[in-house]
Amino acid sequence: MQYISIPRTLALIDDDPEYSASLSQYLGAMGMQVDVFGDSNDLLVHADPYGYQFYVVDLTLPGIDGVDLIKLLRRRTSAGLVVVSGRVGADVFKSVVRAGADMYLAKPIELEWVALAIEAVQRRVMPASAMAAEWRLDRRAAQLVAPDGARVDLSETDQAVIECFVEANGEVVSRDTLRQRIGRQDGRVDPDESPDGLNATIYRLRRRIERATPLLVPLQSRSRVGYVFRAALRAA
Repeated sequence: MQYISIPRTLALIDDDPEYSASLSQYLGAMGMQVDVFGDSNDLLVHADPYGYQFYVVDLTLPGIDGVDLIKLLRRRTSAGLVVVSGRVGADVFKSVVRAGADMYLAKPIELEWVALAIEAVQRRVMPASAMAAEWRLDRRAAQLVAPDGARVDLSETDQAVIECFVEANGEVVSRDTLRQRIGRQDGRVDPDESPDGLNATIYRLRRRIERATPLLVPLQSRSRVGYVFRAALRAA
């Protein structure tokens, strides 16, 4: 049997090992690569926590709560997200939908129903991901222009960082490369302090983008490697 509307990669975040094993095996048989995380923090320290094509999230988790995890994921990815949880209460459905979940399913539930929900949501998100809009570096104005037209003012250091991503053309840019580029802007390269300087630069840049536009911020980290701009980006 061929499954068409399925994600290629899926993160299952649930602290019930028996349920997780059964669901991951079921979804794996459909052709999905499933990574299981029993703790929300385990996902967040993964090398690429925002790189999955789909997320299935429980609400009662070790680490940060499931609703807070959904909010965090939604700041970094538009991937499909289904909640499968035994948590009940009048405000549960409202809270998960407002946090950014695409669908809520209550445990206990048949594995097939979970798979059908994943397929239904994936049919929605596939066209959106296939039509990712372009971001633009306006060199003359020293601004990053979002697909919705919002403009983010860039310092010299910010612009140097964005130039690296333009040159990388979608590939990961190493921390060393970024630190060297930043060092050329401030006239020094301090191997002891540059990592913190880079982290602070990336953090501030992300925050400015988030304040300027409701669109997802495509600037993402690759643990122990560097950063990547996961959207079309050109300079003009």
